[in-house]
Amino acid sequence: MTHKELIEKILNNIDKVMIGKRDIAELSVTALLAGGHVLLEDVPGVGKTMMVKALAKSIGADFKRIQFTPDLLPSDVLGVSIYNPKEMEFEFRPGPIIGNIILADEINRTSPKSQSALLEAMEESSVSVEGETIIIPQPFFVMATQNPIEYEGTYPLPEAQLDRFLVKLKMGYPTKSEEVEVLSRAEKAVPLADLQTVLSLEELRALQRSVKDVTVDETIKSYIVECASQTRDNPYVYLGVSPRGSLALMKACQAYAMMQGRMYVIPDDVQYLAPFVFGHRMILRPEAKYEGISTEEIVERILTKVHVPIERVRS
Repeated sequence: MTHKELIEKILNNIDKVMIGKRDIAELSVTALLAGGHVLLEDVPGVGKTMMVKALAKSIGADFKRIQFTPDLLPSDVLGVSIYNPKEMEFEFRPGPIIGNIILADEINRTSPKSQSALLEAMEESSVSVEGETIIIPQPFFVMATQNPIEYEGTYPLPEAQLDRFLVKLKMGYPTKSEEVEVLSRAEKAVPLADLQTVLSLEELRALQRSVKDVTVDETIKSYIVECASQTRDNPYVYLGVSPRGSLALMKACQAYAMMQGRMYVIPDDVQYLAPFVFGHRMILRPEAKYEGISTEEIVERILTKVHVPIERVRS
């Protein structure tokens, strides 16, 4: 079975519970294959939690959920050492961050101190607790959900935290026909409860290793770097995309190309993924907000300006 066919099995399985969100599922699986993480931002009730649960069940992963609340402590995420009187020593009890698929639900409802507990885990796949480093088993994938900042009781994620997410996605409301289909499916059953595992963890790990074999031509690398550089020189942008962002886009393009059945990246991959990878890594100047210009719009404008490399003929 080809890489594309294996990935299709995951996507088709998610389609059984997520109606009209194929693009979001594809981008989420792209992040998973690239070894990155996803930030889902939208209003409550549009299926953010169901998406990550469906993904976890599809690959038979160890699923953990962390409900971020205002009183959450870093130790509630990482774990804590508890004294065992029988053994007369402290025992470490790992927190919910030690798992394969982690749902960080409503991450922006907790304080920045607790948000930062995810930083090391997301970047290095390990956590440091009381002087000890604990390696998190692979695959390790965090899908964080957040409500729009305008909602009361939310804390904006710090730039360092945002930079750890490979892509930022917005699900949006379903169409009327899609919403009717949601009601019909849930009328007599719970679709998620019947979802079966379609891919093993070892098969997923093999796919993640294969992503690194996807070729990125030097012209494509230069294209990515030029797009990132343009964000730093844009008059509406206070802080542009860092080299980490360029690397994130390249990795995302490799995973997306393999999903499309190719072992090489083309300019179309860069153009499609750039708004999702670059958008949340930019800080706009006040005048951009006054004029109603979003980071995604700026990325789209940059893509129309930067010279697109001509794809080389492949045998």
